[in-house]
Formats: sequence, structure tokens, C-alpha cells
Amino acid sequence: MQPYPNHWEADVVLTDGGTAHLRPITPDDADMLRAFHERLSQETIYYRFFAPYPKLSTRDVERFTTVDYEDRVGLIATISGVMVAVVRYDKIGADEAEVAFVVEDAHQGRGLASVLLEHIGAAARERGVRRFIADVLPENRRMINVFREAGYTAQQTFDEGVIRLTLDLEPTETSTEVMRAREQRAESRSIARLLFPESVAVIGASRTAHTIGQTALRNLLAGDFQGPVFPVHPEANAVAGVRAYPSVLDIPDRVDLAVVAVPAEMVAGVVAECASKGVHGLVVLTAGFGEAGPEGRGRQDELVRTARAAGMRVVGPNCLGIVNTDPVTSLNSTLSPHVPPRGPIGFFSQSGALGRAILQRVSERGMGLSTFVSAGNRADVSGNDLIQYWQEDPSTEVVLQYLESLGNPRKFTRLARRLAQHKPVVAVRSGGSSEGVPTGHAADTLALPDYAVTSLFQQAGVVRVDDITQMFDVAQLFAYQPLPAGPRVGILGNSDSLGLLVKDACVRSGLKPHEPVDLGPNATAEGFDAALTSALDDDSVHSVVVVFIPALTPISDDVAEVMRSKAATSDKPILTSYLGYQGMPEELRRVNESGETLRGSVPSYPAPEDAVRALSRATHYSLWRERDAGRHPELPGIDGARAREVIGRTLASTGGGESGSHVWFTSEPVSSEATSIPASAARELLDCYGITVCPDTPVSSEEEAVTAADELGYPVVVKANAPDLRLRAGGTGIRADLRSPEEVRSAYAALYERLGDEAMLVVQPMVSPGVPTVVRAGENPSFGSVVGFGLADATAELLDDRAFRLAPLTDVDAAGLVHAVRSSPLLFGLPAGATSLADQPNVAALEELLIRLSRLVDAFPEVAHVELDPVMVNASGAYVLGHRVWLDEAADVRPDAGPRRLRGVASEHG
Repeated sequence: MQPYPNHWEADVVLTDGGTAHLRPITPDDADMLRAFHERLSQETIYYRFFAPYPKLSTRDVERFTTVDYEDRVGLIATISGVMVAVVRYDKIGADEAEVAFVVEDAHQGRGLASVLLEHIGAAARERGVRRFIADVLPENRRMINVFREAGYTAQQTFDEGVIRLTLDLEPTETSTEVMRAREQRAESRSIARLLFPESVAVIGASRTAHTIGQTALRNLLAGDFQGPVFPVHPEANAVAGVRAYPSVLDIPDRVDLAVVAVPAEMVAGVVAECASKGVHGLVVLTAGFGEAGPEGRGRQDELVRTARAAGMRVVGPNCLGIVNTDPVTSLNSTLSPHVPPRGPIGFFSQSGALGRAILQRVSERGMGLSTFVSAGNRADVSGNDLIQYWQEDPSTEVVLQYLESLGNPRKFTRLARRLAQHKPVVAVRSGGSSEGVPTGHAADTLALPDYAVTSLFQQAGVVRVDDITQMFDVAQLFAYQPLPAGPRVGILGNSDSLGLLVKDACVRSGLKPHEPVDLGPNATAEGFDAALTSALDDDSVHSVVVVFIPALTPISDDVAEVMRSKAATSDKPILTSYLGYQGMPEELRRVNESGETLRGSVPSYPAPEDAVRALSRATHYSLWRERDAGRHPELPGIDGARAREVIGRTLASTGGGESGSHVWFTSEPVSSEATSIPASAARELLDCYGITVCPDTPVSSEEEAVTAADELGYPVVVKANAPDLRLRAGGTGIRADLRSPEEVRSAYAALYERLGDEAMLVVQPMVSPGVPTVVRAGENPSFGSVVGFGLADATAELLDDRAFRLAPLTDVDAAGLVHAVRSSPLLFGLPAGATSLADQPNVAALEELLIRLSRLVDAFPEVAHVELDPVMVNASGAYVLGHRVWLDEAADVRPDAGPRRLRGVASEHG
């Protein structure tokens, strides 16, 4: 059995975009450690050992490589199987340890020290270490800066020529921000190395027409790539008129990017050669990997492991390729001859099959791309990596993503939310259920109900659309027009019926239309100019939709010129349904000398409803950007350390229970490893986060029921506590408002006679009537931690009146969650029989409960699912009357928690 946790191994991206592998040190690394030490400069050795230390003794090597992974832990970083850095800690107290590390001179300045500190710190926290002590020579400024810039709370002392730094390892907001910023820069740089190569090799270039290798080579050459192109063919002297080489190792010059088009069984050998050559990145066009079953999955994992170990990133396999329209590089390493012109849109497509059609469609619409990546099987490079790159790419103003699954859902929502604050993110969600997922596809295909997916995307600021056509409809508005400042829409045109269609569509879309201005069928360009000027000058108008159909007089070009000239200077969006055109017709485009479509071009839609739908999405996104995101309020009574102890104790003691049988918002069950824990443990865990469950007493006879009622105090309820029986107020498994021993006996007898021993009857204090609700929270495979809310009645259940938000919730999120259900007005009025506002349900207490529960499931991935059913909301508070909790020991590490790491090759969620 491996003596350390699997998650202590990780692939990481360095600051220059290369990769390295981190893992715990073992005794088998003795020779590697000796060779590593011999390559260090005298200065580096002196900084590490405070004295000349030219050679490690056998005793030293044994001490450094033999650790217990508890009180003594060491991690190493390797590139191409060679050790390039090492870090270790040794406990010197109950919760304190000394830490030291050294990075090989040739790899200093690549961020290895920072990432090693993150990973050794995470391992130390798991082993109960709360502080690191580091002794550093004053002249070792680089190492001092590594500790100081980590973001941890630090103290510094100076004694006998040595600086002693004490680091509190508890993550802080600053340390998390530092880590995320480094992650963003490193992953962005790794993508930039793929998109801006100075030289490209096409391995598998063929002289046979229409093959993948020849198509890739010809498209690269036809795209006017600005660097040398090296075809690789085992026999040919030249391919497509360009000198060829037998292997990548025979190329005399540097190779930055390799486009791989050899059969799947030959890819492993090619990747090994690219590693020896020092290639920065791979685009693997070849199929026959993860999509081809277990054998292909094994080839795919080996491909990624070999590439990352050598510092290379991989696009694909089974992909269309990548495009960069920047004239500095002019890269078309795809199988598509259709490359759109330069433009402000970055596009990520998980589907290679759709990629070629997507590129052609962009060109037909008159739009332009900055970059395009088709990731295919997405074995390494994913949409999350591209989001990191586009975050700071000045050439990309709009981000489009065609998604079939989310490899790391928590990271996607985190990155998308950050990017959407500055640039629109539009996503097509493909695959509504994980049922029937094709072999080789990710198991985490988006499985939430359609409306839930949309709401969670909206919370993260992502504009979710239904298909590629809608994606382009929205993209052309984002790319070439300003964002609307509000929902009020001016409507004008030369057709009264089309104007009314726009108005009706606006109302249905949640916009606020003005009355349409009908210029009549004989309207002139001057009439359009005056009406458009009036609408744009009106402060109560935030956007303008122009509808135009041809009249007998040929004035089309004049009307187009009016719209184009107004759009060039307007800070309000103008869009049109113009002569049935779709996209960016030439008449409505503003272009530069290179023919690139410029901002101020007016997007056209074939039908008024299409225009309004695009405008609605742009408006709601604009309002999201301007919204108050809320805050995470300080809440008393939260004890995370105690919750961790309760979870550990419960998992250790729970040997059975109901496993994987509960529905979590979808037809997907909780993980088969999840176990329903005893009520007492669930109550204790919830109490750690300030969620109090109303007490109940299990009873097995009438007399026990009466005794329990006497102890709890009247009035009480007697109810069935069995998992498969409804516990909600008004359900058939409950008798409420019992005020005497006789009523308790009668209620117990009636329920027992009908339900029997399996009912698991309990007695509980009666809570004042209110509005019964149900709250659920836990891990969803597509989005991470999610909170769900709805009213606890049959009507709400039948109508599926539920709302969902990503955890953790801000105060604004919690309020929005409550308001999002259609039946929410019941919580904001007076209940039946109430006579004053003092009887109104305490919604603030409900919102606080939602926030507390969201923090619990966000903090502990082991909490697979929590169900609070019912939560009675009355004038005095929100009372939890029923509760169940599922724990999953297998989920003790989240892919987006802890130190930086790349997605694991053996797990779609890594």
C-alpha cells in the first residue's frame, strides 16, 4: 500500500508555461538526489546548508529520502524524470515544523519554490502542522521573497546572522489570492506558448491527398504561418514542396509546437521524441484514444503523463486543432481550410467534429476571431486553461465556449465568474443528462435540470444559450456593440407589424419596450436618421432595435449608412432585423484597411424575435455586471475544527447505512460511497455551523410517547421518521398540535396501526404554524457544491418549483435563491389567520440558514448531501424539523481545493 495519499502527487504549471511533476520522495530516489546535489552551484549549496557541502554522505541521503510521511515529509519536483527541486519539513513540536527547500540553478526563477511551498504546506496541514519555521541567510533574497510573498501570516526575527521566518499555515484571503494569481499567470503562459510558436513541426505529414497529415500541413502553409514549418516523414525528402525530416529529432532547428497526425499506436513514441527535442506543446489530431474505449483511455493517459513530465501541454487528442489570427504568428494548425479574419472573439470547442462548421459559420457571419481551440478529448488543455489565457489577452473581448462537460466544475465557475466581470462569456451547454454518455466521454456531463443549469450559469455570469446559432446571435452583439445600460428598449422601423413583434418579444424576455415608432412603408433615410437620433438622445432608452423591410424605393444602402454612422459614436447598442440578413452584412459593417470588422458594426437578425433574444441576454449580462454581488456575512457559532472532528469520527464509526440511494436534484444518485449517517451525528454536524435541529425523541409505545411529550412540553407532534415517509407538515405521516396525553396516545396508536414498526415514530415539540420549506445542499457532479430551495408541499413538488445557487452563498445570493421560486410570495405575505405584520414569516432567518448550510457543504467535500425537510418558517424564525445527512469518505479532496495542480489524467474531475 502506498504510504502517502494519492493527492500528494500532482502535475503543475510553472511561471514560464512549462510543467513539472510533484510527488513525495522515496528511498528509491537516492541516486537521483545525489545527482541533483552534484548539479547545484556552490552558492546554492551554501544558501541551503549554510556551509560548503560538495557531496552528500550515505547517511545524509538515507535521512533525506527515508521519511515517515507524518512527522517528516519530503516532496520532489521532476521534469523528464530528472529531479529539479526538493522540499521537506521536520516536526519540532506538536503543531510546528522546520521547512527547507532547494531548486536547481538551471530551474530557478520558474516558480518551483512557490508551488513546492503550497504543496508542502497543504500536506503539513493534513498532518496537524500549523506553523513553519524557516532559517534563511540574509543574502538569500530570492528565498526570503518566496516566503514573504506566499501570503501567509509571517513573523521575522534575526539572530546570529540568520533570519528566522515563522509562517502561519492557515490559508488567508491574501494567500489564496496570491496562489490564484500565480495559477492564472502560469496557465495563461502555458497556453500562450501553444498559440504563439516560432516554429512548427507536422509529424505524420503525408504526400497522399486528403489525409490528416497532409491537410494539416497544407492548412498551416496556406495560413501564412510566420515561422519555419518542418514536415516529418520517415521516407520523403519533401512534402508539399517543403523539406521533410525522418523524425523530429533530425530537425536541426528548435521546434516549439508539434502537430501530431500519426496513427494512435505510434503517438507514444512520437511524444517521447518531442520530449527529447524540447518541444513546448503538442496538438494531437489523431483519434483512437479516450473515445475508443479502455485501451484508448490507457494510451491517452500515458500520452499526457509523458508530455507533462517533459514540460509539454497537450491539445487533444482527437481534436481539430488551434488557430491564432494574430498577424505576428498567423497560425492555422487545424484540419479546416476556413479561418475567419482577425476579430475580438476567442472560441473554445470541446467538439472536434463541430469545429470545422463553427469556423465556417463565423466567416459567413462576417465576424472575426482572435483565437480558436478545439480540444477534442480534452485530455490536458481544457476550457479552463483558455479562460485563464483570455482573462488578460487584449485581443479577446468576447469568449465563446461549446461545452459537453466540465472537467473541473468548481474551477470553471470560479474562473468564469472572474472573467465575466470584464468580458462576456457565452456557453452552449450540450448533453442534458449523463444517461447514455458515449464511451470515452466525461462522466460528468451536465446533469442538472435545464432551468437549474441556466440559473447556475447566470449566477456565475455566464450567458448560457441553447445552440450554436444563438451563440453567434449573442456574440455579434457583444463583439461589435456596447452593452446596454438597462432594460428599456426603443423600437423603430418601417413596418408596424414588425415593430409590434419586437415589443411582444421584449415583454416575454423581461425587457421594457417603448411604444414602437412606425415610420411607414415610404420612410426615407432622413426619417430613419431623425427617429434614431431621437431614440439615442432619450435617457429613458438603453438600446434600440431597428426593423426594416424593403420599400418600392431602393433606399436600403442609405438606411444602412444611417445605422452604421450612428453606431460608430453611440454608447447604446443598435441592432436590426434588416432585409432578412443574418450576421454582419457588408452594408452594416465598419471595416479597417485589412478588412477586419470593427466595433460599431450593426448586427442583423433574420427575425425580430432573434434580435430581441440576443438583446435580452446582453441586457441581463450587463445588469449582472453592475449588480451588488453581496458579501459573505460574519456569522457566529461556526466551528469548522469541531465539524472536521465530527465528520472524521462519524466516517470511522459508520460501517453501513443507506448508501447511494438518495436523489440529489436530478436522476443522478449520491455517490455509491455516500452513507446516510445516524440522526444524532447529523444533528451534531449541523450544530457545528449554527444550524439547530428541533429535538425529537424516538418512541416505541403509547406510554413512551406520553413520557416524551411530558419532557418536551406541550403542544407536540407525533410523526413518522422513516426515510421513505413524508415528514412535512400536512403529510400523512404526522399528527400535529397534540395538547394532552390522551391526544398523544391516540395519535401514536393511529400512526402505528397504519404504518407499523417501520415508521420509526418520534415525538417532537410543536412549532408555530408557518410556511414549510425544504432545503437541500451538497456535491453536484457538474457544478460542485450547490444549494437548492423550494416550498415543502405537493404542488411545488409536482411543478418542480425549485431554485439553485452555487455555494458558498453571499447574502444577495441567499435572498435571490428565496425569491427565485415561483411560490415565494407565500413567504412575504401574511399566513392564514394572521392579523398583523408581526406574524409575517421571518425570511431573514431562512436566508441565514441557507448561508450557513452553504458554508458547511463548501468547506467539507465529504458532506455529499444534506436534506432539511421541512424547515418551518414562521414569525419567530426558521425551524429545522427534519434532517438527513450523507457523507462520502471518497470525496475528501476537491479538484479545485488546495494548492495549484493540473487536472489528473486518470480522472475527469482532477
